[in-house]
Amino acid sequence: MTSRPPMIRTDNSNPFANHTMHVRVPATVREIAALNPDYPPAIRQALEALAAEMANNQPMLRLDLPTPDYDDWQAVFAPHAGETWQNTDWFFAELFAYRRVIQAVRWWETGRDPFAPKKLAEYTGERPWKLLDQALTAEGSLEERLVALLDFALWGNRVDLSYAIAASHGQVQDDDLLVDDRAAVAAHLLHSAGTVHLVADNAGSELLLDLALLDLVLRELSANVILHLKLHPTFVSDATAEDTRWLIAHLQSGLRGERAAQLGHRLAAALATGQLRLAPDGYWNSPRLLWDLPPRLTETFTGARLVLIKGDANYRRLSGDALWPPETPFAEVANYFPAPLVALRSLKSDPIAGLAPGLAERLAAVDPQWRTNGRRGIVQARLG
Repeated sequence: MTSRPPMIRTDNSNPFANHTMHVRVPATVREIAALNPDYPPAIRQALEALAAEMANNQPMLRLDLPTPDYDDWQAVFAPHAGETWQNTDWFFAELFAYRRVIQAVRWWETGRDPFAPKKLAEYTGERPWKLLDQALTAEGSLEERLVALLDFALWGNRVDLSYAIAASHGQVQDDDLLVDDRAAVAAHLLHSAGTVHLVADNAGSELLLDLALLDLVLRELSANVILHLKLHPTFVSDATAEDTRWLIAHLQSGLRGERAAQLGHRLAAALATGQLRLAPDGYWNSPRLLWDLPPRLTETFTGARLVLIKGDANYRRLSGDALWPPETPFAEVANYFPAPLVALRSLKSDPIAGLAPGLAERLAAVDPQWRTNGRRGIVQARLG
């Protein structure tokens, strides 16, 4: 196996990571106060202090309240003690920034999602519901419908409320899909047994389309399904168990039409019987990499029919948030994982593997931001 390359840093060695921690994340933190005008002064002050700490490249401050995840964070923070926001590992810095948001807004005390106004606003538009209707009316054989629903689940990942440039891309172009293992994944689902897992990324359009895919798996394959979710709000739009329960209830309400209501009823019934389970876990909020799975998750995934990993941050977790040679086989990068695996991701950061030789160079010649602007996507599988 090729040795694992070093993780991306937030210093000037990676301009995108540096810009994220110097500009994008501080702006997101300040936006939280604008989205929640009734926050008391103490919370607003804490948010501004955090934003300034990052923007001014100050040393990162450890957590200050003994919450249930405190010991885990102390362990991962210790190697970074004394480092500044723009001179540390990017994956750690970004996840820790959002954990500090949870501290600033006192989520452990209130349970109030600081990103709820932005998440809910997406559902008021027409786009999520048009996409859902198209997904629910996909035609063809079961294998063809699985391929179509995998496609919807992939491109739903473009809609990321923390990264507007990715969400702005419109019609999918034929050359936007850089790696297409959909047919192999569909065939694997049809000819294997066991539980299907989906590690979710964003709420909103993406979660809707994920639920449409899982509904097909539940109905047509009679598989048990586990949906893995963030323990607490993070990355603005990442899905939590509360987001999922709210969305299923909203579907059931009938406000989005009969087809959506029937989807909601089927999902609620699957939850009631245990065929569909929601599995929030603080690991997905942590900066630990996928090869550092806790035993509880290793045991859960072992023997699975398939694990679908959604989104850019989870791809960074899978690949060690590192710059692999782009032609490195995906199966080699993910060879440690204990089950068949497929990554569905719209590219919003630099890590990438499994590309055809020369493709990265050709893309760079026509679009220097191809790795980060969210236009391209991949469906990469390691099914052996």
